[in-house]
This record gives sequence, C-alpha cells and structure tokens, in this order.
Amino acid sequence: MAEIKDPENTIILETTKGQVVIALMPDLAPGHVARIKELAREGAYDGVVFHRVIPDFMAQTGDVKFGKKGGESFNPARAGMGGSDKPDLKAEFSAVPHVRGTCSMARSQSPNSANSQFFICFTDAPWLNKQYSVWGQVIEGMDVIDQVKKGEPVTDPDSIISMKVAADIAA
Repeated sequence: MAEIKDPENTIILETTKGQVVIALMPDLAPGHVARIKELAREGAYDGVVFHRVIPDFMAQTGDVKFGKKGGESFNPARAGMGGSDKPDLKAEFSAVPHVRGTCSMARSQSPNSANSQFFICFTDAPWLNKQYSVWGQVIEGMDVIDQVKKGEPVTDPDSIISMKVAADIAA
C-alpha cells in the first residue's frame, strides 16, 4: 500500500474490484472533506453502487439514499437522484484541475447542491474545472477504478464494500 502521510486525511476505499487509496485535501475543500469523512465514519458509503460510469470520463458513486445495496431505500433505477439526510454543501470551487484520479463532488445545476455523491475522473476533464468541488486525489488504485463496470445506468454495478478514514483502521 502507498505510504500514508496523513491518516486523518486519507480514505481507504474497498470496492468490488479492489482497494483504492485517496488523499483528502482539507485545505482546498474543508466542508466537503468533513462531509466525506463524516459519512465514511457512519458507514453511509458501505454498499453504495457506482451508478454512472462513463468510459474516458468518470465513475460516479455516493448516493447513500437510493444507491446503497441492502439499504431501505435502495432503488437502482433511482440511484443518482439521492443524497444523505444532511444539508447540501456550499460550493468550494478551486483552481485545482480535474485530471486522472481527481475526486470531486457531484451536484445538480445549483452550485451549492453537493451532498454525498462524488466522482473519480478516468482522464483529464478540463471543462469541469472551477465548477465542481475537488476534495481528493487517488494516490493508489486507479487501475482498480479503471475496471469498474461501465454504463449509464450500470447493469449489475460494482460497489463500495467499505469506505474508511485511514486513521480509524486498526494497525
């Protein structure tokens, strides 16, 4: 595994395809990083499917309401339409570019509508720059993200098995 310099600001994502390590950027998007960590610590992301995966663009997940396998509101047809029961986040746009491995929040047309859904870029996506809140970067496991089943929507999608803050994982 990649050397983890800041366990409190590193996410370990176990997916149905393998492990992904994400370095968080709390100085860039403090509100979004706090939300990601809060939901991860609640187990909200565990079992959530990758509901929208577009080749040469991005893999989207994080609908903790409709996209959580085994959840009371799980509905594959509605995955991507829900969020958490927490309030939407104020946009934290920055000049950090959307490149391969960038983790950024999904939102509706309203800039301040990000909640729990996020995406990981397969390739550079400059048209997203300064319009979505970047909160992390994959530091290990992009080969895993590359293998996530594609589709819009995805048939029999891959999912997050567990998403944890590295500091919370017992050595």
